[in-house]
Amino acid sequence: MTIDLTDTSATAIYEALTEARRRLGGAALGMVLTLIVETSEAAQYDAMRAANQAAREHPCRVLGVITRRPNAESRLDAEIRVGETGPGETILLRMYGPVGQHADSVLAPLLVPDVPVVTWWPGQVPEMPSQSPLGALAQRRVTDSASGEGEPGSLALAGLAEAYKPGDTDFSWTRLTPWRTLLAATFDVPHPPITRGEVLAELDNPSGDILAAWLSLRLGVPVRRAVSGGPGITDVRFETENGQIEISRHDGRTATLSKTGEPDRRVALHRRDQPELLAEELRRLDPDDVYAESLAWLFSDARINDDREADTFTLIGVATSAPVQAAYGATAEARTADGRLADSVQKNAPEPGLVDSAATEAMNAGEGETGVESEQEIADL
Repeated sequence: MTIDLTDTSATAIYEALTEARRRLGGAALGMVLTLIVETSEAAQYDAMRAANQAAREHPCRVLGVITRRPNAESRLDAEIRVGETGPGETILLRMYGPVGQHADSVLAPLLVPDVPVVTWWPGQVPEMPSQSPLGALAQRRVTDSASGEGEPGSLALAGLAEAYKPGDTDFSWTRLTPWRTLLAATFDVPHPPITRGEVLAELDNPSGDILAAWLSLRLGVPVRRAVSGGPGITDVRFETENGQIEISRHDGRTATLSKTGEPDRRVALHRRDQPELLAEELRRLDPDDVYAESLAWLFSDARINDDREADTFTLIGVATSAPVQAAYGATAEARTADGRLADSVQKNAPEPGLVDSAATEAMNAGEGETGVESEQEIADL
């Protein structure tokens, strides 16, 4: 059922929604969250489609917000869809004139009571997500620094790091879940000590930047970020005392895991689209501490040899030895690997071998990700 309302109010929208739900015989809400999508007219089709697909996994009320013609007279138009795109409800709001500056006041009566609120910006990243009008309504705020709108991805990620508050997250981190799962499985088996690493990704790819930070922070070794032709992240390499470990993916679908002295292995590692990324973010509504730590480390004093134009830099690991620190011309807090890993181990860490088998089974099935949490991954590294 689709209902179009022109020059309306939040009260009229809520009454129309209630009546539509009554006609369809669904008096109970049965929704687990409210998803706010702040988008533009040009991008609204793809954004609302992704939100509705994610709602199949997480029944929710989707509130799309489009601000148009700020100098026009105040007007609020609404398009209500119930029972068409999934188990939830969709309301697309177009705000004209000054009313667009008070979108939070318009949306407040339309939020599902007593459930979490998530705000998603599929396009341009706000300067401070937690302090934007719609971000202030939410417990979780999801951005996409690689959307191509506004500043380049690496600069947008730097702004997010400066404005970070618990509850913020970015699709550049979400895109790394298959990579982090595969890397955790790779190091779940005995391996020679790692001396350094390298991440290659296309220019201005924020996922490549934050992956280098995560590896440097968790492994405690220097990790260099370099540029490749893409798509996305193409190579992750490690130097060990007995040779090289490398994961390469040049077609955006299948990766090759290579280890010195062992046969190559091919693993599914496809690039995911918006609905999959959004659905993953809606599974976890508490602050992501590992993302926060990696983001802070990316722009900390551990970042050296930084060439912003070439998008290359090196991150010194927290457990880097003094000779290696001296070779890189910088200092870092020296800690033993045993002490760092002991601090990282969580109570819910999986038994050895479980991560490897789960990751291999899921990726061979073409799923591209597993349910392995970041806390579990770092325990295995």
